[in-house]
Amino acid sequence: MKVFNTLNRAANYAGQRLAARQQRQFITRHATELFHTPVGDARYKVALYFADEMVNAYQIRQWYEPMKRLAEFLPVVVITRGPDSALALREECPLPVHYAPTIEDVERLVDSQDLRLVFYVNQNIRNFQMMRFNQPNHVFISHGESEKAYMWSNQLKAYDYVFSAGQAARDRLELHLRNYDAQERTRLIGRPQIDVSYLAPYSLNPSLPTVLYAPTWEGDRPSMNYGSVVSHGEQLVDALIKDGGFNLIFRPHPRSGMNSAAYGQMVEKIRHKLAAANATSSARLLFDDTAHWGWQWAESDLCITDISAVAYDFLATGKPMFVTKPVSKEATVTDSPALAKVPSLSADASHDAASLIRAALAEENASFREVVDYYFGDVTAGASMHRFITESLKLVVGEVQTQQLPIKKAA
Repeated sequence: MKVFNTLNRAANYAGQRLAARQQRQFITRHATELFHTPVGDARYKVALYFADEMVNAYQIRQWYEPMKRLAEFLPVVVITRGPDSALALREECPLPVHYAPTIEDVERLVDSQDLRLVFYVNQNIRNFQMMRFNQPNHVFISHGESEKAYMWSNQLKAYDYVFSAGQAARDRLELHLRNYDAQERTRLIGRPQIDVSYLAPYSLNPSLPTVLYAPTWEGDRPSMNYGSVVSHGEQLVDALIKDGGFNLIFRPHPRSGMNSAAYGQMVEKIRHKLAAANATSSARLLFDDTAHWGWQWAESDLCITDISAVAYDFLATGKPMFVTKPVSKEATVTDSPALAKVPSLSADASHDAASLIRAALAEENASFREVVDYYFGDVTAGASMHRFITESLKLVVGEVQTQQLPIKKAA
């Protein structure tokens, strides 16, 4: 056994060495693109910073389209720090990708460019290597709106500004952060992702309503244990399969199973259930592991999700939804206007999901508009994107010059 383990470790080491050498060769071949530094008026003025691994790429992907819109006014670059991420983002990202593995590489980029605004999508510890530079405005944009404790982390004080979705986010910061002027240091931009049109990669049965079940992951600490896959997932999916009257898009969080083998195993069990049932059902029963998040909103008539950013993304559509009730007593659940207005779904009620969904689709919920306004402000077509671009430009060229630019509120 010892000999086998030694050989296995040696093989793994050799494989890692080979992969690293291939990465270096690929990066060398594409150095002109990955290390490109424009000159003159083409110099980058805005950066989207991503120091993480591709397992967290869902956090940056949702900002591709808003950044493309901003790039119509200013040169925008994505800065990444790891070789795997650099190579992967180069293939999928519609923006220029600059690879800066060392702090010296970051310094060279900053010195050669005219960076005035840097966006951050998460709280990676390497953000602080970029934030040492004083000239750019450092802005936290997060990767979604939610009631998770993450959204009022004391780390937000490190950024010059926080781009928040709406008044609810600003009130949340005022409540939880000490010595922090939320009114001054937040800019309310809505959710620009809802103003993007995404092509659906799947066809659905148009004669049936479509349910999106998009649970979050199990979390990395007890207070963040909001995931419903184990507590609700199987009986919920079984109920909808048995009913046969709904298309179902099951989209688990990309990190599902990272900290709990049982959670990941349940995701796979549901995957197999859907595949087996889909072969004989007139409904479309989909396991969705596509890279892009957004097309699901337009395709779905109702959403079931957990306390997560998904709930707030879907809330902005005004369509009916349920938010699952965490079974963990340690999960942090705060008083929330959204959770007070949106129907909850307990684990025990999951077996009755079909009838609950039909009732929700049949009734009007006038209180939704009020809560949508509180969390996102104006969500008419193009309004959020317009606010995002306008607030970004103010931090780069100033308010007066921004007012002179032809920023259209796209429908």
